[in-house]
Amino acid sequence: MSLPKIDRKAFIKELEQEIEDIDKSLPESQEYRRYILNNKQGECPHCGHKKYVKYGIDKGSQRYKCKSCKRNFTEYTGTWMAGLHKKDKIDHYFKLMSEEKSLDKIKEILGINKKTAFDWRHKILSSLSDIDKRDFTGITESDETFFLQSEKGKRVEGRKPRKRGGASQKKGVNQDHIAVIVTQDRKKELDLTVATKGRLKKIDLEKAIGNRLSQETVLCSDSHVSYKGFAIDHNIEHHPLRSYIKQRVKNGIYHIQHVNSTHNKIKKWIDNRFWGVSTKYLQQYLNWYRTKEMLKDSREITKEFAKQTAQDIKAYQKFKEIPINYHLLISSQ
Repeated sequence: MSLPKIDRKAFIKELEQEIEDIDKSLPESQEYRRYILNNKQGECPHCGHKKYVKYGIDKGSQRYKCKSCKRNFTEYTGTWMAGLHKKDKIDHYFKLMSEEKSLDKIKEILGINKKTAFDWRHKILSSLSDIDKRDFTGITESDETFFLQSEKGKRVEGRKPRKRGGASQKKGVNQDHIAVIVTQDRKKELDLTVATKGRLKKIDLEKAIGNRLSQETVLCSDSHVSYKGFAIDHNIEHHPLRSYIKQRVKNGIYHIQHVNSTHNKIKKWIDNRFWGVSTKYLQQYLNWYRTKEMLKDSREITKEFAKQTAQDIKAYQKFKEIPINYHLLISSQ
């Protein structure tokens, strides 16, 4: 039986008030995600179409319907928050994470399982992989650094366990080493990419930064042949530094001292803050370091950090692909 008109108006008003109350109770990070979608700045996580309409509320989450593929989604679909329980703890988690508290400390303060704290960390870090990546312009430095392959958190098989800070039993760069390409221009655009096992090849550079060069890029690197071939392929100006004659600076302006400094900072941060990290999750921590550098001058680092993570609608998928990417890395070469 239909409600009288006056009762329908009262019901609608009550429903609107409930929705408003839900919005007010949202933590900032979730509220920002809803803000993106409600202001038509988002897209369908299923097909990427930018036209969608609100489609009701589901257990406190705003639902939407895509005008293209006709599929429904919520404000969290595809993001790192998809399927997450205890969403009321997200903002507090962000604060502790931005303060770089240990997982044990986070577990104790928030009253959550350590595995939950660990998964949240890497879901968040998965959402940072493609944030604000622009082309490199002007003088751009690029150089690789190496981390020993680590199975931290897992029983080691096939070799003797190494103590933290140990060294490979083989001489020189070998299959025990993981190459990380660090690239940055003088405008502070930064890229950190876990590339391969052992020696770097031209294809590794192509995958890492091949689509981020412009005609204004002037590449500075060491004299490794991979960089020379890479520069030729992209028809960009290249200035190699010859370490074998102790060449540090060329023509007074071409050098790779900024990336070498970044190498040292990253390694100190990872070793001192986390006592080393597993190779499986190394790219995640590099995403974190890059975001830290982007936000270091912000007055509201925690809030900005949370906003950055709310934008990636492929974050949950990237999190699930971490084991696959690790397998591809260790099977490379």
